[in-house]
Amino acid sequence: MLNKPDDRTDNVERIQYNIDKTNKNSELADDMIEITDDEKTKENLEAKNERRETALRSMKKEIKQEAIDKENGYK
Repeated sequence: MLNKPDDRTDNVERIQYNIDKTNKNSELADDMIEITDDEKTKENLEAKNERRETALRSMKKEIKQEAIDKENGYK
């Protein structure tokens, strides 16, 4: 069985979609933090947003590299 060739042509778009989705989820969590009185819920949402920030930093680095690679024809 042959492996599928590595198709990176949509990586920039896919990563951007994930960045947008992560930002939206972070905003929704911030909204929940503002309206909830449950301290445990607030702590959980704040912890999730911290992890999202870490993930966003990684995705932003990755998208920059993918954009460079795409511009260079994935050489």
